[in-house]
This record gives sequence, C-alpha cells and structure tokens, in this order.
Amino acid sequence: MSVGIVMLVHTALGRAEQVARHWAAAGCPVVIHIDKSVPRRTHDAFISALSDLDAIEYSKRYRCEWGTWGIVAASQAASEMMLASFPQVRHVYLASGSCLPLRPVEELIDYLDQRPRTDFIESATTSDVPWTVGGLDEERFTLRFPVSWKKNRFFFDRIVELQRRLGLRRKMPNGIVPHMGSQWWCLSRQTLSAILQDPERSTYDKFFKQVWIPDESYFQTLARQYSTKIESRSLTLSKFDFQGKPHIFYDDHLQLLRRSDCFVARKIWPYADRLYEAFLTDAAGAMKKTEPNPGKIDRIFAKAVERRTRGRSGLYMQSRFPNEDWENGVTAAPYSMFQGFTDLFENFEPWLAKATGARVHGHLFAKDAVYYADGQSAINGALASSATLRDYNNKGFLTNLIWNTRGERQCFQFGPADNQDINWRVAKDPNAQVSVITGAWAVPLFRSNLDFAEIRSTAAKLQKIESEHMDVLRSPYTKARVRIWTMAEFIEAPMEPLQGILDEIGRMKLRRLSEAPRMADLNGFGQFLQNLKNQGMHPYLMGDFPAERGIDTPRKTTRKPYMVQ
Repeated sequence: MSVGIVMLVHTALGRAEQVARHWAAAGCPVVIHIDKSVPRRTHDAFISALSDLDAIEYSKRYRCEWGTWGIVAASQAASEMMLASFPQVRHVYLASGSCLPLRPVEELIDYLDQRPRTDFIESATTSDVPWTVGGLDEERFTLRFPVSWKKNRFFFDRIVELQRRLGLRRKMPNGIVPHMGSQWWCLSRQTLSAILQDPERSTYDKFFKQVWIPDESYFQTLARQYSTKIESRSLTLSKFDFQGKPHIFYDDHLQLLRRSDCFVARKIWPYADRLYEAFLTDAAGAMKKTEPNPGKIDRIFAKAVERRTRGRSGLYMQSRFPNEDWENGVTAAPYSMFQGFTDLFENFEPWLAKATGARVHGHLFAKDAVYYADGQSAINGALASSATLRDYNNKGFLTNLIWNTRGERQCFQFGPADNQDINWRVAKDPNAQVSVITGAWAVPLFRSNLDFAEIRSTAAKLQKIESEHMDVLRSPYTKARVRIWTMAEFIEAPMEPLQGILDEIGRMKLRRLSEAPRMADLNGFGQFLQNLKNQGMHPYLMGDFPAERGIDTPRKTTRKPYMVQ
C-alpha cells in the first residue's frame, strides 16, 4: 500500500461514493473532506453509504469557497489525517469528488513505486504561467484579499484599488519565491510531512490566508523548499477555457480521454454514465500502460478555445454578435458588388453570369424588394425576398446570404437608390470586391419620360447619396477591394476594366474577353448633363462629357488598298 487518496467532496456525492469505492477496492486508503456547506442530512447519508469500508476516514470540515483559504485548510487537515492514520502510505494523491480514474489504480501504484522520491506538482513562477488574468499575478501575493471575489466582487475591486493607490505591499515570508500551478498534486510523504510539520508553518499559513486563490500557490510554493525531485506537472488531466473555468467532460469525450493516457481526469459531469462505466472497470478493460501524455489532446482543446472565442469566419454567435469588429471575418466567402453597371449596360446580369459562372443577383438592397437571381422569391437559408425582413437587420442579411451560399460566388447590384445602411459593412469586409461606375445612375433618368424638374431633383438627391458612398469606399478604414471609375472614364475603354473584374472573380474560360455587354445608347447624354448644369445642378460624378455630342459608336475606318506581289 503506497498511495493514499485525499478527496475533496462538495457535490454529486453519489458519484463521489462510487469513485471512493473504486480507490478503496484497489487497496488505497481514502481520507474524505466533505464541504461544510453540504447539508447535515446529505453528509450523514454519504458517510452511512460508505460505512462498510474500513480504509476510509473523514477529516475536519471547512467551508471551501473558490479562491479562499478554505480549500487549503481542507487539504491540510485531510493530508495530516492520511499521514497519521496510514503510515505505510508513500505518496498522497489529492483529488476531488468529480475526478475519475482513467486507468487501473494498480498502474498508478506501480508508477509511483518506481518514483518513490518524486513529487508531481505543477509549480512555476508567476512570470512563467500564462493563465493569470486581470493583472493579479505578482499582486496576488503582495496585496491582501480579505473578501471573496465571487460573493463581494465590488468590495474586492475597491480593496485592490485602494491598496494600489496607497502603495501597500507585502513581503514574502522568509524570502521564499512564490510559485503557482494546478491544485491537484501528488506529493511524496517526505515532502508533504515537511510542509505540514514546518516550524514556520503558522507564518506561512498567516501569509497565504490573504493570498488570492491560495490553493494554486500554497503547496506549489512550499514544495520547492523541501522536495528533492519535482516534476512540474499534474497526474490529473484538467483543462481550462480562456476565462479560467474548467472544461467539463461528457459521455462524448470518451475517446478523447482514452487518448490522453492520464491516470485521473476532472471535471466529469455527474450524469456521464458512459464514462463512469467505461473507466471504473477492471484492468483488462482499461487503457494500455503508457506514460501520461495530456499534450496529445492539447491541440483539440486549443482549437475549441479558438472556436469559442473567435468563431468561424462570417458566422456570428452570441458571444461576438453585439460587439462591432469582434467578428472573425465579416463574411464567409468572397463576393462582388457592382454599382452603375446595369445602368450603363443592357442585360449585364445574364452576361456576367455566363462569363463567370457566378450567381448574379439584381439589387439585393432595393427599397421595395430583394431581387434575387432568376426572380427567386427565397434563397439558401430561407432568406425571403421581403424588403421588410431584410431591413430588420440588413447586415445580418448579407452575412447570412454569403454564409448559406459559400462555395458559389455571389454578385449583386447596388446603387444610390438602394438602402445605404450596408455601406460600411461592405467597405470594411476584406471579402468584398466593389466595382463602381460613378454617375451611371443618370442614364435611366436621361432615358426616362419624367418632367425635367423632377429629373433635376432626383439627380441631385442620387448624386449626394453616391458621393457619400464614395467617401466611405475611399476611407482609410476600407478593407474591401475597390475599383472606382467615372462614367466618362469607363466608356472610353470598357474592355480593360471588365477584363480585370472577371479575372479577379475567376472566369470559367481562360481566353481573353472578346466582347462586352451592349452599352446603352448615350447619344444626347452630354447635352442632358449640360441641361442639368443650366438648371443649377452640377453633375460632377459622371466625369467630363462634352455637351455638343453624346457618345457615338466609333465608325470603322476604311483600310488603304495595298498590293501583294
């Protein structure tokens, strides 16, 4: 008999009883500390259930609240009873009621018998551990913490703030160097007895009673004073999330726990029947003998933490949704937004769809409806064509659209007559490809049959909206791939910008673009713009159009005759 088990129990006493029997059946004496907050009736029922076992003792009860001295006091009392009652014990293993042995206890006994003077306790200086948060690394030792952080958080923060302001600091007793680590240790009898029987123990206890979370530093610090050989690791598998809360293992973690090869794991869900049935078994049905290696599953936990904190690109979750710029990618996939192309070119949407193989929509943010490709009334993800539903959360509409259609390039039209609330979301999205022909919105006005006064008023309004949109797209905060042409600049040589757009989207055909979509008839458009100027409205977004003529189709030049000899 070389291993004694100290169990700290406070909840799920039925499972704690089951695990205690498992330890005792393997010949390990067990000393159990039952939290003082456990009701007397529950306490008595638990002791009665284990009354048939002789190798189980119960230590003095303390109230064990997170981050307070009670957990250390409970560990001390139970350890003292273990050393006094069971002199044959060589190692003392600290566990909780929610810990579960993953391998046969005999393997743990053999493992420790081969290392009689080795102490397994995670013990690192404050500068070497990555899990301290809130600035309380060295300060957890130099300041005093007389109140509970969980129960009196306001007073806790005020007391810390006051001590910082007054410059109050404590010195470590006897010049010891503070160390931190997991509270679940396995210490040799020699080291543990030296800690508990130290003549300076009262001094150390008085100091650590005012330390924040002393169960992660008391034994970890004092073990360095007496141990002849420390392996700075715990034999208990315990994982924590980014907030310092322990991961809970459920039935579907069975294979994950098997891969760890660890002796004990915490924290096990009390209703994980499959785990308890799988691991509280005989040696023949347990895991193979090997060195504990929790690092084999560290990658999985790191990935889980990253998924929880960052999420997936373009998929919003509760923890990130209310916070602007917390997203891990605004959208899930690249997409293209075109402004002015359908005004300048006839049948631009079917031409683009044929040239790229992408799904080309109309004006998704038109004020009256959502114009999906092919006149659909709904699209992937049950996104309806209702403008009312879209405008309830137009940013969410865009991100949902891209997420639900990932794997297929989405293109849509936009203009100054559309809902403009989406402008910044698109501009700040690295996945967005934005192509704009400024002033092209004037072409439908030019071809309309409206009164000129109404045309002038509408033109002034649309130009103001588009000008503000261009300011957004030219902002230093813009991360989208943006191309902007004036209308006059674009129609001088439309093939080159169209080729560039198609190349970025990814054309299905590799040959160079041989034909562009048919351009609208612009004869008289220059005079139309001059008329707007004459009425006091300056259409500057279109570029420099001569007033005396429109944009005519270039006439073919007759080749000079030549002779072939």
